[in-house]
Amino acid sequence: MNSGGHIRIFAGTTGRPFAERMCAFLDQELGNSEAIVFSDGNLMVRILEPIRDKDVYIVQPIGVDPNREFVELLFWIDAFKRSSANSITAIIPYFSYAKGDKKDEPRVSIRARVCAECLELEGVDRIITMDLHSAQVQGFFKKPLDHLYARTILVEYVKRWGIVDENLVVVSPDAGFAKRAHEFANELNCPVAIGDKTRTGHDENAKILEIIGHVEGKNCLIVDDFTISGGTICDIAYGLRQKGANRIFACLSHLNLKEQGVKRIEASPIEMLISTDTVECEAARNSSRIKLVSVAPLFAETAALIQKKEPLGQLFDHVPERILTASFNGFPSQIRMDLD
Repeated sequence: MNSGGHIRIFAGTTGRPFAERMCAFLDQELGNSEAIVFSDGNLMVRILEPIRDKDVYIVQPIGVDPNREFVELLFWIDAFKRSSANSITAIIPYFSYAKGDKKDEPRVSIRARVCAECLELEGVDRIITMDLHSAQVQGFFKKPLDHLYARTILVEYVKRWGIVDENLVVVSPDAGFAKRAHEFANELNCPVAIGDKTRTGHDENAKILEIIGHVEGKNCLIVDDFTISGGTICDIAYGLRQKGANRIFACLSHLNLKEQGVKRIEASPIEMLISTDTVECEAARNSSRIKLVSVAPLFAETAALIQKKEPLGQLFDHVPERILTASFNGFPSQIRMDLD
């Protein structure tokens, strides 16, 4: 396992920008590797430097093209294992298959469990991820899994933006996210309102039936773990406006929007949406409504602490200022910080 030596970070196809930000924070070069896609769609990955007896970290979000990204990650783990790496840690900033956490209807797969078994059978030694859709997914893994939280960084951004006052209410889109919404509210010292949401099928949108809590005349901060289409957070934003809410903001751990979703956000009552960079959301780059903060420094610091065999608890209650500064300024410069 980890020898306590030098961290060597590599990147999958969609993990390269995030891995580069991690390396910038740690002041080191990204590992030399390549992924090749053949004309028939087959993938091949290749490590272009010796990694014998090294502790390697492979960065690959599973979200933009999850099936291809996941298979590529398995190939990377196999390549590192066959190249005699000392240990292999998979850094998965966004693990979209965490949504498949249960058998809630007949004849369906528990997809998160299948993914966990595949990673372990291929030889991964550790997994680092952030804000799983269902926390119990951690129990699917027999290998160590470090579950990071975006909340502390997002809360600090909200505080520095200046929207926190006695008029603020944190809003959960549904009862399922209510516990985490209360954690946001505790840090912001404000009350909570909860949306009553129903979903009729497997489409990406849900219908907001009611909002439980007092929001009339209030500034509302909608909090959720991710959005794919923008449908749920926009629907609850319209519901809040109908209930007489004043200004409406939103915070997400993961942003996986396409262009149509960005347009939906920009047409909604949401004044500002704050999210992390766990997924490369190119459609959001030029939106004046969407602000991105980087959690790559937090992942980098986590890897450094693991490598030094130090506890990670220090990162959960209070994120050091140097990490916050790096997160808000971003790596590279296109991650925007607009605290003016």
